[in-house]
Amino acid sequence: MARVLVLNGPNLGRLGVREPEVYGSESHADLAAAVEIWAKELDLEVEVRQTDDESTLVGWLHEAVDARAHVVLNPAAFTHYSYALRDSAAQVTTAGLVLVEVHLSNPYARETFRHVSVIGPVASGTVAGFGALGYRLALEVVAARP
Repeated sequence: MARVLVLNGPNLGRLGVREPEVYGSESHADLAAAVEIWAKELDLEVEVRQTDDESTLVGWLHEAVDARAHVVLNPAAFTHYSYALRDSAAQVTTAGLVLVEVHLSNPYARETFRHVSVIGPVASGTVAGFGALGYRLALEVVAARP
């Protein structure tokens, strides 16, 4: 059974409260519960985490490499400027693991500063704009990996 860390960055702990017209009305707890159900259906071992702290997120990516765990990553605001996170994400894919970048909203349909991702170029792929369903799609990618 493949192990997957589902890592969520800053402000995602405020899901359901912060801009529900953009991010939806479900809470982070609701998202985590859905991810756990989907992972079980796909025969994946999953752990969902959220932090507002960049260094914690970097540490979790290092942990994924060391534990040989695939990653579903919603870097949130760190998407656009965190080279530390980018370098840690690159270690995941360089190790032969899957790293799927996920965004609830479509960054390209929003403000221009959101159009640049420093994570996308080192990720296995990106899913954006499909709300919580994007996490399911990302898990399906991991489950389909040979």
